[in-house]
Amino acid sequence: MKWTNLIIAVILFSTSLAGQEIDPKLTEVWEPVPEKVTPGIFPSNPPSDAIILFDGTDLSQWRKPVIGYGGSMAEIEALAKKRAAMEAYEEKDADWEVKDGALIVVPGKGHIETRKAFGDIQLHIEWLSPADPGKEGQGYSNSGIFLMGHYEIQVLNSYENPTYPNGQAGALYKQSMPLVNACRPPGEWQSYDIIFMAPKFAGDGSLLRPATVTAFHNGVLIQNHYELKGPCIYRGEPYYVPHPEKLPLILQDHSDRVRFRNIWVREL
Repeated sequence: MKWTNLIIAVILFSTSLAGQEIDPKLTEVWEPVPEKVTPGIFPSNPPSDAIILFDGTDLSQWRKPVIGYGGSMAEIEALAKKRAAMEAYEEKDADWEVKDGALIVVPGKGHIETRKAFGDIQLHIEWLSPADPGKEGQGYSNSGIFLMGHYEIQVLNSYENPTYPNGQAGALYKQSMPLVNACRPPGEWQSYDIIFMAPKFAGDGSLLRPATVTAFHNGVLIQNHYELKGPCIYRGEPYYVPHPEKLPLILQDHSDRVRFRNIWVREL
């Protein structure tokens, strides 16, 4: 009986509203007003609020790494302790080659990192694998982009160059293979457009939110809001180690003369 009365009440209420017109203004939101950003002429051009990390002229936005990155969780934890204990450091200029508008890895010079630290970002970066006959697999134009110095999206010639899929171009190294292989042949410029959301940690160091990556390779979706399990490491299983809210972005020297250009970010 109670359910019958409830159903009748709902029907009567719905009927009473049927003839009433709902004011559309009730669902309009006027504040806050989104900030105006002027887009670039082409999708690869930086918008007006972008931070230019390399425009083809100099390495003023880059330095030699202060801490670097680790290939295992033991190394990651050691670096975290070193960072926590560090009170001051000397900045040393990056010494890769700048030629014809490109930033070129100089094998043996080591990695480079941004002088500025970042958390949540939109990153645009273009790269080129030079043709290098005789090389194959992980030895053919290997480099990497380490978001916050921990979370790597692989740079590699993956055009008709087989390797393990979670280590090919566009992979979140050793964690997530790309959805598709969108690689162009060696000698052609390629692009990554990446949305990176940094992990969040509580005051006691526990993880509140994992890092996520959405990435496009040459305009093709290759990572769809992937939740990272921790740093992208070469050996072992990853897990999160608490770190600052913002850290530099690292480009890897893996002994190959990979080229980069048109690097910019937007802080989110």
